[in-house]
Amino acid sequence: MKFDYALKGVVCLLKFPAVSLPTWCCPEPPKCPYLTKGGALVCIYTGRSRHSEKSNPACTMKKQPKKDEAPHCELNDASGDHGDPASLGTLNPAYSNSSLSQSTGHSQEPFTTYFDEKIAIPEEEYSCFSFRKLWAFTGPGFLMSIAYLDPGNIESDLQSGAVAGFKLLWVLLLATMVGLLLQRLAARLGVVTGLHLAEVCHRQYPRVPRIILWLMVELAIIGSDMQEVIGSAIAINLLSVGRVPLWGGVLITIADTFVFLFLDKYGLRKLEAFFGFLITIMALTFGYEYVTVKPSQSQVLKGMFLPSCPGCHTPQIEQAVGIVGAVIMPHNMYLHSALVKSRQVNRANKQEVREANKYFFIESCIALFVSFIINVFVVSVFAEAFFEKTNDQVVAVCRNASSPHTSLFPDDNSTLAVDIYKGGVVLGCYFGPAALYIWAVGILAAGQSSTMTGTYSGQFVMEGFLNLKWSRFARVILTRSIAIIPTLLVAIFQDVEHLTGMNDFLNVLQSLQLPFALIPILTFTSLRPVMSDFANGIGWRIAGGILVLIVCSINMYFVMVYVQELGHVALYVVAAVVSVAYLSFVLYLGWQCLIALGMSFLDCGHTYHLGLTAQPELYLLNTVDADSLVSR
Repeated sequence: MKFDYALKGVVCLLKFPAVSLPTWCCPEPPKCPYLTKGGALVCIYTGRSRHSEKSNPACTMKKQPKKDEAPHCELNDASGDHGDPASLGTLNPAYSNSSLSQSTGHSQEPFTTYFDEKIAIPEEEYSCFSFRKLWAFTGPGFLMSIAYLDPGNIESDLQSGAVAGFKLLWVLLLATMVGLLLQRLAARLGVVTGLHLAEVCHRQYPRVPRIILWLMVELAIIGSDMQEVIGSAIAINLLSVGRVPLWGGVLITIADTFVFLFLDKYGLRKLEAFFGFLITIMALTFGYEYVTVKPSQSQVLKGMFLPSCPGCHTPQIEQAVGIVGAVIMPHNMYLHSALVKSRQVNRANKQEVREANKYFFIESCIALFVSFIINVFVVSVFAEAFFEKTNDQVVAVCRNASSPHTSLFPDDNSTLAVDIYKGGVVLGCYFGPAALYIWAVGILAAGQSSTMTGTYSGQFVMEGFLNLKWSRFARVILTRSIAIIPTLLVAIFQDVEHLTGMNDFLNVLQSLQLPFALIPILTFTSLRPVMSDFANGIGWRIAGGILVLIVCSINMYFVMVYVQELGHVALYVVAAVVSVAYLSFVLYLGWQCLIALGMSFLDCGHTYHLGLTAQPELYLLNTVDADSLVSR
């Protein structure tokens, strides 16, 4: 029977070399589909698919095949809005046959990687802009923007203000704009293909690179989670006036994460509203600090729009590099490409896809503008109040204010070094206890909101790369345990300076992982067989390639500076060995990216065709198996 199907396949290739069908309906994406006389879609049996038992059904068998007849398939909804868009070449067997028993398996419940509900988009006559539609698309961008407001970003902001004053605000603006462009690519990938970045990587990369890529992204997520735990623990310690020790705050973050995860049981819109509430808290608390300190508005505007840094030396340059590393987070690309799948978009309709891309981009602009303003609040507060301040000046003020935290600062004339803990203390000394507590509330909101989005990022990444279905609670137990153990040990056996000092290391870790998000997102959004008419044009390819190269180079410089400051020969040796392996993998991803960008001469004689012989329709993008698209 298999020989008969193979023979039919040869006939198919000769007769229909450029056939384009609505969807693949086979245990495995067929080598060649063709049409029978009756017009029914026929699939060539090719054996068991690795996706067949772990994906949501995309179609069902139309009827029991006869002895020497290929199975007939009946299409379900192919738009990707009512089924699981992550399914690739799957089926829902309607019968059991010994010859196909290995390939069909048993019917399973639909597998979803995001919330069970999807937000409907109001139907209106086409217009250039609709507030109703913008409101319907609002949500994913604000959840994505929380990564720009996590405790790691807040610490980078306050250190920037304390070290360089207002001089690096233009770097913050530029980094946010670059982040917006990259988030646009991530959102477009999710909207056009119905797959998020981890799912596309699972289908396009070979097994070994795919596993390495998954491990790197997981490492970035765990590092981000540790920053969120640290921020929340410090905020709880400040709010309790030290009554809750740092290790107690670390433990509390375990329980509150589970409490917050119950919110999605009340509906997607309510969950998004809660995230909006947390962002509002951050805007109000850090805005209060801004109004209280009253920074010079002319200095703020000058620092924001004049790209210069007079009098800057190595510390200021390193801080500028740190801003880029803190703002552009690797796991956020994976998160945003998944969040956009929560809206009902008929991907078979190019106009709807184009409209969704437009509104998601507008929402992202608004969300990142809000996050940028909040970051500016923090930078400006510390630039105005604490730039070039010395420790003895701070100690004198804290003593006059009878602060219990005066001992945190050495009584000498060295320049003040601040972090999210000392920052709150100094604000309390200079502007009263209200400033300290409001600062702590803002940090707590930043930590809790980032914790929740980090959890969803981890779920999407694990399910996408491994095709593994885990509940969010199981996912939280795993990642939060990995994040809490080292954080808890430092909190118990070391002081707050060591705990906040971990943020510097974690920012370096995030910088190291950045290529593993930027290179894949540029690769796949530039492939016409994946993105169809929505693939990056030549301008976007060049600009995207330059941006990725610059951002990765900046972050590599940041890592090199950090390693040099360690000052230990053994660490240099370890760093050198790790660097060789790291750079080899980055070069591999870069090589694949350059080929995807059109540099086919780099293919070295290997076939690299990420697509079909015919240009795929939008509704085909769900169903193409990477193994049949990439010859390795």
